Amino acid sequence: MDKFRMIFQFLQSNQESFMNGICGIMALASAQMYVAFDFNCPCLPGYNLAYGMGILFVPPLVLFLLGFVMNNNVSMLAEEWKRPTGKRQKDPAVLRYMFCSMAQRAMIAPAVWISVTLLHGECFICAFSTSVPVDKLGNQSYTQLPEKELRRILARIPCTDIYKGQELIAKEVATRYLRCISQAMGWTFVLLITLLAFLVRSLRPCFTQAAFLKSKYWSHYIDIERKLFDETCTEHAKSFAKVCIQQFFEGTNKDLSMGHATFVEKTPSETGEEKEKLLGIMDQGTMNKILKNWHKCKPPLCLSQEVIQNGNCWAGEIAHPQGTFLLVVKQNQHFQD
Repeated sequence: MDKFRMIFQFLQSNQESFMNGICGIMALASAQMYVAFDFNCPCLPGYNLAYGMGILFVPPLVLFLLGFVMNNNVSMLAEEWKRPTGKRQKDPAVLRYMFCSMAQRAMIAPAVWISVTLLHGECFICAFSTSVPVDKLGNQSYTQLPEKELRRILARIPCTDIYKGQELIAKEVATRYLRCISQAMGWTFVLLITLLAFLVRSLRPCFTQAAFLKSKYWSHYIDIERKLFDETCTEHAKSFAKVCIQQFFEGTNKDLSMGHATFVEKTPSETGEEKEKLLGIMDQGTMNKILKNWHKCKPPLCLSQEVIQNGNCWAGEIAHPQGTFLLVVKQNQHFQD
């Protein structure tokens, strides 16, 4: 049990590893879902294609959306995209980097589903059974059948119990022909996805290294800033509640007679420590105003006081005497605007 707790704490502290683990679990789940799925082709002209394509593309779309839903950074991205500019400008490159990072992880499970489906072949056989070239693979004497009747017979190829067209074309021949095409498309899809992942992971930083590092840095900063802000708010709320409850019981204790109620007072050091955590914010109205200001007018990202006085800056670049560049970051040192 302790080992599982250590693994969970590690994944919780490392957001990237945690999300990679979630995506891997979803990929394995998608493969198991396909194996457990009860595939029943309708075996009707016009319905086979819709059913087969639906099984091929609808579950991957659901898995893709679930990949975004299970990513904790979705709310952070939406908040950063919709927030007012205020004193802090928004960098579209950072937002694109955050979205691309989430999209790459969310595409793992859909890619596994499509690959497994194409390699298995049942879905492709159901969708394109009416497209089997009878003139090349079937009995030449049956090529004069009406088009409607021919499609009705071919649509029943995936259904062994109702297929009665062995004289027209053998079921094994048609299914093998379609499965070979499906598997070829499956391996081609796997190859393309692998090449695309290789290009994205390895070549993109080489061509836009400065922009890539900048976007990666500020995306991490936004994530850490939100976590620290939530932790600070939680600590403030905890201290606020302690002081409020303590004052309530102290006031109640004064109203009651000493014989009926006793109250153990905290030491002055404990009381002072809790009040220090309040950072001077002692009432509900002030706290609401600060939370509103944090959303509407986040502080500029500049630590240099001279740059702060000049106005807004997202990630200002200042010349270094040796010719390098330094990224200047502004931290919020005060809760109040």
